[in-house]
Amino acid sequence: MKYLLLVVALLFSSHGASASTGAQDNGLINKKSPHSVGQTLDRLEALLNKKGITIVTRWKHHDGAKKAGIPLRATELLIFGNPKLGSHFFTSNQLAGIDLPMKALAWEDAEGQVWLSYNDPAFIAKRHQIQDRAEIVSKMTNALDKLTNAAIAAK
Repeated sequence: MKYLLLVVALLFSSHGASASTGAQDNGLINKKSPHSVGQTLDRLEALLNKKGITIVTRWKHHDGAKKAGIPLRATELLIFGNPKLGSHFFTSNQLAGIDLPMKALAWEDAEGQVWLSYNDPAFIAKRHQIQDRAEIVSKMTNALDKLTNAAIAAK
């Protein structure tokens, strides 16, 4: 019985969003945004377009939930890619295609704080046992860090 209670306690304590800005053991990087969900993704999308990065789609989860009669705080997903970088993952392990193109999720937590979250490229590489693309992982990590920091900048 004690074991069962411990397992349940661990499950509940690990559930939910992280409040930190670094990569978590789940591979997500979460950054606070001073902007609304829509503005955060508008800013990121404009930066990606300026860099010539392909925008695949923008999906408003909260609109779909509303149509289904399910209340959901603002939650939007932007899917984007740069084949000059991402394709290198595929030449190492094609299964990385399940995690690419990249995705950025802007969402509002229960306290009204907006977050910008995305997968850490190093985590994607680790997940797919890609050990021969360190330079690409570094380039992707640095580019995403700069782009997302600019998207959440105060001005």
